[in-house]
Amino acid sequence: MKTIIVNLGENTYPIYIESALLESAGFLIRRHIPSAKKIFIVTDSNVIRHYAMSVKETIAKEGVEVTLKIIKAGEKSKNLNVLTSLYNDLVEAKITRSDAIVALGGGVVGDLAGFLASTYLRGVKFVQIPTSLLAQVDSSVGGKVAIDLPAGKNLVGSFYHPSLVIVDPTVLGTLDKRFLRDGLAEVIKYALIKDEELFNILNNVEDIEKLESSFAEIIYRCCNIKKEIVEMDERDTGERMILNFGHTIGHAIETVCGYEEYTHGEGVSIGMNAITGISEEMGLTVSGTHKKILQLLKKYELPTEMPKINKEEILSVMQLDKKNLDSNLNVVLLEKIGKAYIYKTDVTFFRGL
Repeated sequence: MKTIIVNLGENTYPIYIESALLESAGFLIRRHIPSAKKIFIVTDSNVIRHYAMSVKETIAKEGVEVTLKIIKAGEKSKNLNVLTSLYNDLVEAKITRSDAIVALGGGVVGDLAGFLASTYLRGVKFVQIPTSLLAQVDSSVGGKVAIDLPAGKNLVGSFYHPSLVIVDPTVLGTLDKRFLRDGLAEVIKYALIKDEELFNILNNVEDIEKLESSFAEIIYRCCNIKKEIVEMDERDTGERMILNFGHTIGHAIETVCGYEEYTHGEGVSIGMNAITGISEEMGLTVSGTHKKILQLLKKYELPTEMPKINKEEILSVMQLDKKNLDSNLNVVLLEKIGKAYIYKTDVTFFRGL
């Protein structure tokens, strides 16, 4: 079993990565949260069809009372109405501060259940069991939890770390190829900002099917990069911003398109391509970088073209970006493949979209 320890003082927690690890979920939760008499699982309408019931049974075998709540799959469930409903479910289940919430699903479930845990009773322990590639390599690690508002993505949130993260790469076998590619966009992001060797691996593998046998190692590499960055900048005021490469444009696309037309990874893919085109043209990125990125994104059948949507709407959403600090929009650019940096500007940077 691969283990990564995210060292954050009293917020330190482990990430466990191993095939068939869901079978040990109950044991691991009992070991790390021995006080829990009740476990409240949040999952979605996709995950319930595959392994949610077996995870519930595995946890129940440890002698705890388990409540399972199902939300509708998709970004539109990350809202105040669903959150309020879950608060009421927690009250009905009589969850106390000694108990725990488990996020069993992709990034939407992880963000929503994590924010739920961070705010209910001023903080209840929670566990991340990510079931999508995107959640396994990125959103389950680092303690960012949030819900969306109509005006933008993740505008209501907090920093709240899990007690542990349980990653089982075998569950990715149930994912539709579109959602494997969705997660692969985040993998490519990690390669671009911090790991040129991973970029070369992705380039040299024939296609996504050939890549699947390497998922455990890829997940480990991405989580380890994120761990190192989060340990340096837990609250996202400096170095951690580079994890948002492509996200300023990507989040705006998701918002303007109503979270229906594009997945998160697809938005990030378009964002990474677009921003590198701009930065290279301005002489801020090594010449030829944009072409290499475009080729890799197309190889894995990720979208790269800006959708035909109102540019002013896109720019308006960008003004609410969380990287807006001190009247500056901190955009993440590449110096070259494997090395990112933060560039202070404003939304006029994106007028050429």
